[in-house]
Amino acid sequence: MGKEMNTFFLKPKIYFGNHSLNYLSDLNVGKVFIVTDQTMLKLGMTEKIIEKIKGATFKIFSDVEPNPSIETVKKALECFLKEQPELVIALGGGSSIDVAKAVLLFYHYMKDMPDTKIHFKKPLLIAIPTTSGTGSEITSYSVITDTKNHLKIPLIDERMLPDVAILDEQLTITVPPSVTADTGMDALTHAIEAYVSLKSTEFTDIFAKRSIKIIFNYLLRAYRFGEDLDARGKLHIASCMAGIAFTNSSVGINHSLAHAVGARFHLSHGRANAILLPYVIQYNSGLCDDTIDASPVAKRYTEISKMLGLPSSSLKEGVISLVTAIQFFNKKLNIPLNFKECNIKENEFEKYIPSMVEDAMKDICTTGNPRKVMEKDFVYLLKWAYNG
Repeated sequence: MGKEMNTFFLKPKIYFGNHSLNYLSDLNVGKVFIVTDQTMLKLGMTEKIIEKIKGATFKIFSDVEPNPSIETVKKALECFLKEQPELVIALGGGSSIDVAKAVLLFYHYMKDMPDTKIHFKKPLLIAIPTTSGTGSEITSYSVITDTKNHLKIPLIDERMLPDVAILDEQLTITVPPSVTADTGMDALTHAIEAYVSLKSTEFTDIFAKRSIKIIFNYLLRAYRFGEDLDARGKLHIASCMAGIAFTNSSVGINHSLAHAVGARFHLSHGRANAILLPYVIQYNSGLCDDTIDASPVAKRYTEISKMLGLPSSSLKEGVISLVTAIQFFNKKLNIPLNFKECNIKENEFEKYIPSMVEDAMKDICTTGNPRKVMEKDFVYLLKWAYNG
């Protein structure tokens, strides 16, 4: 058996910086389908898009909710099939972009069916993120929630990759501090998990490390001074870079657990990731069971600490420095340090541990984790992250 073949792909085309929305003015399309949420409508963001594209007709689907459900995707798909647009624009946070991507994935499935009634060409997909966090504008991932079973389902398919991503930081100015915090920590989790992933490569390392550095330099600034376009622009790019890194490597159990806890207790995905991150780093690096000196993962975490200029004369010091820095960030961003502080009752949390562990074991993100995880490890991590 030869060595496994690696891949690294770059798509979509990225337009970034102030006024990158002007790209839309050059488009010549007839029918446009916009996938967004109520907040974008209220803030007049949708109007900004519409006035850029002259001569087109628009259909707006604005029922996307946070942690979008299978039902929402079905509704959007029905609307999309009726419209048969030439262009789909996903406008908003990760949720809107995830719905648009899932719709296009189902379009592909249906188009390939033998008795299909779909005869229109695949539309162009343009993703316009208004938060700096998920990196969804650049990934082949989409996360949809099964509300009946309290389960988050990560879909992965290269056919969901957008054709164009527009990163205009002006659109992030209205994002409230708490969302800036949650989404920024989501991006940081993407970058750190991509860097220590089993599937990381020299290509993904470049994007992951740069992303981590930018987030450490600019997240607190954007959180405190929401109008600071420089900080906003840097974060927007860092989030996208983290997306490039993890879509080409993978994320790990931080995400599997965040999916499980988030679906059960309706916590924002970024917040769940931020709370779990210090615990997962300590577990993965072997700090908990004293295997740190033989741990290749601990070496990777220590490389991050060195890059950030944190104390790291030994593996143990490097890992502890990184954990301490992340806890410091969470405090400054008003993110709880454990799940207990999220007003989740202990008996409720305990009750759902078996089902959350089961969901995390099955989650596709678990396969990318740098350390092999058993059920008992997940139980341990959840209990620890609950009490702190």
